[in-house]
Amino acid sequence: MSSIVAAATTETRKPLYTSLFVQVLAALLLGIALGVIAPDFAIGLKILSDAFLKLISMIVAPIVFCVVVHGIAGAGDLRKVGRVGVKALIYFEVMTTIALVVGLLLAYLFGPGHGMNIDTATLDAKALNTYADNAHKLQGGGIGAFLLNIIPSTSFDALSRNDVLQVLFFAVIFGVSLALVGGEKGEKVTSLIDAVSAVLFRAMGLIVRVAPLGVLGAVAYTVGKYGVGSLKQLVSLVALFYVSVAIFVFGVLGGVMALAGINILKFLGYLREELTIVLATASSDAVLPQIMRKLERLGVKDSVVGLVIPTGYSFNLDAFSIYLTLAVVFIAQATNTPLSFGDLLLVLGVSLITSKGAHGVPGSAIVILAATLNAVPTIPAIGLVLVLSVDWFIGMARALGNLIGNCVATVVVAAWEGDLDREKANRVLDGDELVDVTAG
Repeated sequence: MSSIVAAATTETRKPLYTSLFVQVLAALLLGIALGVIAPDFAIGLKILSDAFLKLISMIVAPIVFCVVVHGIAGAGDLRKVGRVGVKALIYFEVMTTIALVVGLLLAYLFGPGHGMNIDTATLDAKALNTYADNAHKLQGGGIGAFLLNIIPSTSFDALSRNDVLQVLFFAVIFGVSLALVGGEKGEKVTSLIDAVSAVLFRAMGLIVRVAPLGVLGAVAYTVGKYGVGSLKQLVSLVALFYVSVAIFVFGVLGGVMALAGINILKFLGYLREELTIVLATASSDAVLPQIMRKLERLGVKDSVVGLVIPTGYSFNLDAFSIYLTLAVVFIAQATNTPLSFGDLLLVLGVSLITSKGAHGVPGSAIVILAATLNAVPTIPAIGLVLVLSVDWFIGMARALGNLIGNCVATVVVAAWEGDLDREKANRVLDGDELVDVTAG
């Protein structure tokens, strides 16, 4: 996409305080301080986080549509598009399986729930009412309902509800049709979509500048509402999850990135601003457009970025997969529920299905976890109450791990397909070719 992946130009060094990363980091520290010193005031700052996420949500769906359509129409060879899609899905399934196994193994190795001896009769079932209703809706129709839900009632309905999976489905059909039409008519529509993309990315550049305010509101609210004391009982689960995500990122994802010829540490440094925003807001939606643009400027072909990133948001939730098996075993341990080898295989099999399409479900982690436990009757579903109080803290690492997993997936699939400019990527990561992702 000519206007989106224009060659990066060398820019003069700006004062440190103008760096978005520095601003976000300062907002994060200020939010923690306010949450500790003035918790009531800090809780009221949640409006800043909500407003920022709404601004992002306002523009995500049309950007995904434009990028995917332009990527498919501009690829020229529809067989290549199909090949990239198949490779992406194969990669997603392999990584999801590994993530599920990592969560399972670490839960058994460290036993975070052992010794809690929770009596399920003492837990407050009312706290789960909303999540349980959503879980039954999600689980009730099984895999058939999930597949049917991918198809939007109308294209406008998918865009208005910001359902990324449905938008992606419509965009693929539209992009393929546009490629088949071709000729002068097809070129006019393709050029129009390219121009709209440029405007949307410019708008995103403006929205991103207020990210520090969103981070300030999110962090201040979290610390003010829950405080440090809320982690006491479940600190082992939270700590183990963070360690699990780190092991997966640096061990598993770092290994596959090395095979692609990219250093994972430099790669994470390149995405530091976006990762800081995700960690603070616990939402990967907040950086979807910037991430897509940065990957394109890293040397990944735009058609690969346009297909893999949006698809990965629903099908490649690595950290979420780790959380599923880790939380299931934690609840079993905390309630002294024995699990047989058959139960564990059932947990793995069910999680492979329920983890798909979790993005965009209200309270997705608890909802999908509830749906998983409903399929494994051995474990008391009421045990979900145990993880409710720390879900936000876990959600920060969950969103971060999911985003890193999708970015790595895009680079790996591009390298697999031969659509990664390794020389350019290493120049950018080494700082020899500076980029400005907020430029038009």
